[in-house]
Amino acid sequence: MQISSSSSSNFFSSLYADEPALITLTIVVVVVVVLLFKWWLHWKEQRLRLPPGSMGLPYIGETLRLYTENPNSFFATRQNKYGDIFKTHILGCPCVMISSPEAARMVLVSKAHLFKPTYPPSKERMIGPEALFFHQGPYHSTLKRLVQSSFMPSALRLTVSHIELLVLQTLSSWTSQKSINTLEYMKRYAFDVAIMSAFGDKEEPTTIDVIKLLYQRLERGYNSMPLDLPGTLFHKSMKARIELSEELRKVIEKRRENGREEGGLLGVLLGAKDQKRNGLSDSQIADNIIGVIFAATDTTASVLTWLLKYLHDHPNLLQEVSVSNFLYVFFFKFIFCMHVPHMMCV
Repeated sequence: MQISSSSSSNFFSSLYADEPALITLTIVVVVVVVLLFKWWLHWKEQRLRLPPGSMGLPYIGETLRLYTENPNSFFATRQNKYGDIFKTHILGCPCVMISSPEAARMVLVSKAHLFKPTYPPSKERMIGPEALFFHQGPYHSTLKRLVQSSFMPSALRLTVSHIELLVLQTLSSWTSQKSINTLEYMKRYAFDVAIMSAFGDKEEPTTIDVIKLLYQRLERGYNSMPLDLPGTLFHKSMKARIELSEELRKVIEKRRENGREEGGLLGVLLGAKDQKRNGLSDSQIADNIIGVIFAATDTTASVLTWLLKYLHDHPNLLQEVSVSNFLYVFFFKFIFCMHVPHMMCV
């Protein structure tokens, strides 16, 4: 079958003549689809009985507004508008935000069995899906026991002198400055302690420096929009994650070849065996090393910053702490118990 050029020309001419109608029809269809989508969202929210708030745009949610506003202002505005409990959608994840003590008590205590700690999928990809944060059951219990054992007093005694040296180095760097950003210094300090606790003092300094650099590139994307496109912060962080995994694989392989598994959390994970004498895979070890470094850094730095403030403001408390050597106990308890999800210490 052949179509003549004249009939083809007539066909396109009629399309061109009907172009305004096509544009109008397209606009109508788009509007109807948007209205149906909004109705579906409203129906779904009513069915789920969600608290007041806004889910923003599909997938993006209110992430762009979070980035363009000060985070404190973003949440304070919504709290003033919707109350102490409100819904939103940020970083590709629908959320319900709570700010009242009563609501926090319900989630953490009275109704704790209805909730489980989790993170946005983007952060799971960055930290690693086999980290203990993202699991429950026997696998989680095994990893929890291994992580706890690497931070028992008997294990910590081997690193206390090194940690004390870090403290002295941090304090000496303050003497020549008129003012300091305490939180930033505490982040660096907590990060260095986390690295030392993860690897011990057995690794080459150059290897540790590479791991530190790659992790710092990775963590820049922890709160980024999960768009894995060239040029985005998330994409750069995921590239750093791949390089970090490769560097950790080299360290793991070297320790296994040398038969030298001791030293830090890494040594504990390398020596772990199940009932069938099977050990953890390289990816399981790498994910949990990265996970513990993540858990031991930012929140611990915040706690240490407040600790320094209260010790400064209350000299009598500082005297008691100095006498009882309470700082070491307090520091380790906060790092490895309160800020590693699912871990509890007594």
